[in-house]
Amino acid sequence: MKDFLTLAAERFSVRSFQPTHLPKEVIDQLLEAAKLAPTGCNFQPQRILVLNTDEATEKLKSCTKCHFNAPTAMLVCYNRDECWVRKYDGAASGSIDASIVATHIMLQAADMGIGVTWVMHFDPAAMRETFAIPAHIEPVALLTMGYSAPDAAPLEMHSRYRDMGEIVCYDCFKS
Repeated sequence: MKDFLTLAAERFSVRSFQPTHLPKEVIDQLLEAAKLAPTGCNFQPQRILVLNTDEATEKLKSCTKCHFNAPTAMLVCYNRDECWVRKYDGAASGSIDASIVATHIMLQAADMGIGVTWVMHFDPAAMRETFAIPAHIEPVALLTMGYSAPDAAPLEMHSRYRDMGEIVCYDCFKS
């Protein structure tokens, strides 16, 4: 098992997959990581649509051009009726909760040697219609996944990072 920073640094968005669907045991481990993800007040509004058949992944292609011919995908959503809501301004935790869940899935996948790409470029209306998603369920993140093809590699910009001084400040937000 790798230490977390090594895992995080080596993980990359895989855009080339072997054609094999993930076994149920692997999917179950990914879903267990999703279940363990923290959510606002532990309300657990996440809903995850698993697409792991040829038919389902073919349907997915009508909803996004960024399917990368992945043999498996998960659409991470949240139930609008089950989110924690901040009393000060009415902000709901749903999209944040779903994002944390998606991140847990991605990191668990990386730890297991499964390639994943987080796709936000999809048509939510097409997803709703194609997969009969109810109106109160909000799609957030499409995770295309599978065993990485032998030629899978990170994009050139993958390891370019801003200087820490550009993204972090200590006690600097003053009026």
